[in-house]
Amino acid sequence: MRRFKTHVIVNPESNRGRTRKRWGDIREAMKNFLREYKYEFTEKPCHATEITRQVIKEGTELVIGVGGDGTMNEIANGFFEDRQIINPEATLGIVPAGTGCDLTKSLNIPPGLGNALKVITEAPAVRMDVGRVQFKNHEGLDDERFFLNVADFGLGGEVVRRVNQRRLERRASSYVRCLVTAMLQYRSKKVRIRIDGEDIPRDEYLIGAVANGRIFGKGMKIAPGARLDDGLFDSVLVRSLKFFEFCLHGWKLFNGSHLSHPKISLIRGRKVEAYPEDEEEVLLELDGEQLGRLPATFEILPRNLAIKGFLKVAR
Repeated sequence: MRRFKTHVIVNPESNRGRTRKRWGDIREAMKNFLREYKYEFTEKPCHATEITRQVIKEGTELVIGVGGDGTMNEIANGFFEDRQIINPEATLGIVPAGTGCDLTKSLNIPPGLGNALKVITEAPAVRMDVGRVQFKNHEGLDDERFFLNVADFGLGGEVVRRVNQRRLERRASSYVRCLVTAMLQYRSKKVRIRIDGEDIPRDEYLIGAVANGRIFGKGMKIAPGARLDDGLFDSVLVRSLKFFEFCLHGWKLFNGSHLSHPKISLIRGRKVEAYPEDEEEVLLELDGEQLGRLPATFEILPRNLAIKGFLKVAR
C-alpha cells in the first residue's frame, strides 16, 4: 500500500472542548489505520489555515482535520494561496469532532470514529466543488473566503452570531435555542439577488442559503438535492415568514420537504450576487462561522478539491 505523507490538525476546543479530552482515544484509534503521521493542535483562529498551507508546501499529501465544520473550513482555505490551489493532488480527510459536523452528512460519511478513519484510509479520493465568496468583514473591509458546505445570509448569520456570543459568555449555546429566540426578534431583510446574471424579484428574505452541500444548521436538509460535484450551487431563498408560519413549517427543514412551500424557492446556478437594500446589515455565515455581511458574491469552483468521502447523491 502506498504510504502518504500525512498531517493531522486537531482543534482541541471543538465540541465545546470535548475533543481535547477525547484526543487520547482518537489518537489510539488512529494507530489501527495510519502507519505514520504528524499531528498538531490549533491555538488560535485561522491557525488551521496557516498549518495546512505550510505542510502542503512541504509535501504533505493527506491533511486530516479533527474538529467541526469550522475547523474543516479553515483547513480547506489552507489548500489555497493567492486564489489558487497549492497542490491539486493534496487530499482532505475528516474525523468529525464538532457539535454539528454537517459536512460529513453531505459527504455521506457514516457516523463513528472507526467509520471515519476507514473512509480516510480505504475510500478513493474524489473531487468536490468549492465555493468562493467575496464579502464585507466585520471591519467593513473587502474579504474573501472559500467554503465547502453551505453559505447563508440573513437569519442563519444572526443565529450563529448569537451562538458565538453565548459561548463567549459561557452560557448554554444550543443552535436550536438560538434559532427560536432569533426568529422571535428577527426581521426579514430587503435583499437584491442575481443568479448567473439574472435578477431575482426583489423581496424581503428571511434566509438565503447558497448550498454546495445538502445539510446545515445542525442537521437541517436545506438543499436536499444538492450535490458536491455538479458544478452548481443550490440557492434556497426563503421569503419573509411570520413566527407562527415558521413554527408551523420549520420542522420540514429537517426532512427536506420545505421546498414545496410557496414562499420558498430553489434556483441552481454558478454565481450568486446578493446586495442589501436600505443600508441594512445582513449577516453572513460560511460553514457555521459568522465572518461578515453582505454585499457578497458567491462563485463555484467545480471539482476543485480532493477529499475522502462519497459524493453521489440521488436527486
